Amino acid sequence: MPVTHTHPGPEAARLNKVMGQAGLCSRREADALIASGLVSIEGETVTDAGRKIEPGQTLTLSDAASEALSEGVTIMIHKPVGLVSGQPEPGKVPAVRLLTAENRVGDGPIPATDASLPPIGRLDEDSRGLLLLSSDGVVAKAVIGPTSELDKEYRIRVTGELTDRALKMLRHGLMLDGRVLKRAEIVQLDKDRLKVVLREGRNRQIRRMCEMVGLRVTDLKRVRIGSLQMADLPEGKWRHLTPEERASLLAHRSAG
Repeated sequence: MPVTHTHPGPEAARLNKVMGQAGLCSRREADALIASGLVSIEGETVTDAGRKIEPGQTLTLSDAASEALSEGVTIMIHKPVGLVSGQPEPGKVPAVRLLTAENRVGDGPIPATDASLPPIGRLDEDSRGLLLLSSDGVVAKAVIGPTSELDKEYRIRVTGELTDRALKMLRHGLMLDGRVLKRAEIVQLDKDRLKVVLREGRNRQIRRMCEMVGLRVTDLKRVRIGSLQMADLPEGKWRHLTPEERASLLAHRSAG
């Protein structure tokens, strides 16, 4: 069915930008839908992605546009150590190589070998756990968009002295790349294991945070993204996200 959105303002803005900010799709997807004549403003079909929409005006995505957006694929992988998340450098093996019939859990088609399935939130080569690969721009925006409020949960093992001061600094008070980090949830599970929950994703953030307080991460596993749990998916295996899981991720995105 058609999807509508009324631009709240406070000023006119490019149609593709408004569609992206509303979480209807990614900016690139908006450009494609508009060029295909599948988007209208107040009943008038628009084919120029640069067209501006005024505050109070309503845009409509046609049935065909909604169907096209629903065709995106999102896959959950339990990534082992040793694989890279995205496009590999020479000699590296990408996680997408795991997408075989032998490794599949549950139903759903096996993506073509040339399918475009970029990672949504990377995991380092030396980290493991929950990794999402997706061609669904709406899901990508919900998980890693600039206004995303989804948190990510990790289990880590460290060497070094886990002092009260170190734990306090990890929770709040560190800076990376000249910017203060958002408050993190840090729970000590035992003498060398921590539960870490982040609401942002800087490059190698957890490892760098730990180094700043005299700790070294020896194992890092992501177990949750927002409401999405990796649960009992075996290492090296993959499965399709269910419609319910997709809806849950989108329900908890920022309204900003």
